[in-house]
Amino acid sequence: MDVSEILASHEARQKLNVVEKEIPLVIDAGYLTVTDLNPVDKESYEEDTEAYLLATARDGVQALFSTLSALPTVPSPYGPLTQLPPPTTELPRAKPLPKPKPPTKWEQFAKAKGIQKKRKDRKVWDEEKQEWVNRWGWGGKNKEGEGAWLSEVKQGAEVDHDPAQELRNSRKARVAKNERQQLQNLARAQGSSSQAPEREERKKDIDRTLATTRISTASMGRFDRQLEGEKKLKGVKRKFEPNERSIEEEKKNSLAIISKLENESKRAKKEKSGGDEVLNVRKAIRSASGGKGSAALTRNSSKPKGKKGKR
Repeated sequence: MDVSEILASHEARQKLNVVEKEIPLVIDAGYLTVTDLNPVDKESYEEDTEAYLLATARDGVQALFSTLSALPTVPSPYGPLTQLPPPTTELPRAKPLPKPKPPTKWEQFAKAKGIQKKRKDRKVWDEEKQEWVNRWGWGGKNKEGEGAWLSEVKQGAEVDHDPAQELRNSRKARVAKNERQQLQNLARAQGSSSQAPEREERKKDIDRTLATTRISTASMGRFDRQLEGEKKLKGVKRKFEPNERSIEEEKKNSLAIISKLENESKRAKKEKSGGDEVLNVRKAIRSASGGKGSAALTRNSSKPKGKKGKR
């Protein structure tokens, strides 16, 4: 059986699948991306833009699939799956870098004194047992003496004094102290990050208060003594009326003042009376009807009044 033609056609098909360009394509199989750095052919692009874009996209997809076909595969219920390699393209972070944590009190003290941090070993040597034991945790060295069957009692101790319980309480007190210090460090760290906006807001309030006091004088702070480093206020002006004006302007100004006073007087009377009317009708009806309303007052007025005689 002659299969040379079949092999030749298969080889020709494989050659057609190979994408050859002046600048090799940058293929990142981890991200399934292809980057084409070749310059755009202006004549082909202007002649048929859609065909040029389709050809460029086809070349990129063909190069990507050729790279994926050479990768190892693993079987799965859905068929063979290609194992992608780690990505090689460096992408920028989606979020900014986290801010460094503020140092704790001990870190500040160690830096000031030049103390180098040394990591303690997990295991310590126990002379009594002649073996390595845990520094803390189950069977730790820090629990030494708590489970002893015989303990020395100091002279003058109380009758119910328990040395093992005293060691246990002191160990728990140290643990509670460490937890309290951790919480204080966390609170200090949160406070340092939240104090910046409060400090800026406080600074703005002080600047506003200072600006208000500077323009509280008759000269709008023009002749006041300035502090060292104090900035000059902008846009602070005061308009002074001229000392000499015409009769028409004086008359207009006086009428405006009188009109303003009349409006204020009318407003005060209106608020005092409770409305535009001089007589409060509702109050008068309520007083005349004994609180029963206008309908009761109308019924009483429509009834005929009889004369009272002596019996």
